[in-house]
Amino acid sequence: MTKTFINISQLVQVREQGTNILRGAMMADVPSIANAWLKVEDGTISDFGTMDTFQPEGGEEVIDLKGRMVTPTFVDSHTHLVFAEDRDEEYVMKIKGMDYQSIAEAGGGILNSARKLQRMSLEELTERAAVRLNEVIRSGTGAIEIKSGYGLTMEAEIKMLQVISRLSEIFTIPIKTTFLGAHAFPDRDQEKYMNTMIQEMLPEVYSQQLADYIDCFCEEGYYTVEQMDRILEAGEKFDLKGKVHVNQFNSIGGIEKAIEHGAVSVDHLEVLTDEEISLLKDSDTIPVALPGCSFFIRIPYTPGRKIIDNGLPLVIASDFNPGSAPSFNLSFANSLGCLKMGLQPEEAFNATTFNAAFALELESEVGSITKGKRANFIIAKAGKNLNSISYNFGVDWIDEVYISGDKF
Repeated sequence: MTKTFINISQLVQVREQGTNILRGAMMADVPSIANAWLKVEDGTISDFGTMDTFQPEGGEEVIDLKGRMVTPTFVDSHTHLVFAEDRDEEYVMKIKGMDYQSIAEAGGGILNSARKLQRMSLEELTERAAVRLNEVIRSGTGAIEIKSGYGLTMEAEIKMLQVISRLSEIFTIPIKTTFLGAHAFPDRDQEKYMNTMIQEMLPEVYSQQLADYIDCFCEEGYYTVEQMDRILEAGEKFDLKGKVHVNQFNSIGGIEKAIEHGAVSVDHLEVLTDEEISLLKDSDTIPVALPGCSFFIRIPYTPGRKIIDNGLPLVIASDFNPGSAPSFNLSFANSLGCLKMGLQPEEAFNATTFNAAFALELESEVGSITKGKRANFIIAKAGKNLNSISYNFGVDWIDEVYISGDKF
């Protein structure tokens, strides 16, 4: 079935296939077509143009958008969407003044989620995750990465990855999966758990083809740079590229080691030195900011303005998880990017759409209005424009979401 959407006020993020990731000043540019039409065939974008070139064809469905904006859906390159339950009790602890590390030391944090998840069945975990993913898509996200990491046992980590595999069968949006067994240590015997991950978990993950990437929380009190090095090296033997947590609270050398391993991205970067920026400039590793986490646990924000001004690309993701970033809303992440990181609306939008697709190696499928890409796009409410996404924080600017050319 062919569908053609006409009378689009602005068709936003129109790009040619093969365009490279946006760096530095290029991130301020969001190409668009005013007074446009968009054609969808067999779930992909087949053509577009200005209304003065539109010629109806027999048998197509014509949908009049009456002057509303169309944008590509967001791409969320970092989430922890599969978990058992919220951790709202820790939210109250934060309000009372406890910080992230103190809550973890008191029995909260990642280990709290792990205990809850270990007790829950595969079926119930899948059901709860599917409800969340449905809400995520309705909020405008049309491609996503989901990590394990709340299992921390062989059985529970594989169970999480199997849930994500089931989500890929249920939903038609692209889903990339990351094995994050190295999220925390389940007990004091770190070497024993390292061996379990490398010698038992990884071979099983590979055998069942359950992951695209491997991750590690490289931070003081979690995994050392040397331990991350071992994990990434082991992942490479099973064809898993790195997408790693680094520099959330401290700069301990994780970025340099991740670059050495050719990591696709380094995520968090709330603490970032000039030397590390120089290292990133000489690499293909993509910096990813998670402003929702900074907002919720009240830590510094990734220096997005500085990253862009140094000629680097930038991606913004949600970090959706029950402990430190319980929001999947990338519209709000756009607002935080502008208000707290000093980005222009265009830069924040590029960081959550076009550039974000590169952080999942999905740049040929999603992230822009491009012929041949998936017809995953958002129809805005009347009167909204690109600035509205970050300006109207907390306000729903989305009228409809289309996935593969069908209304979701």
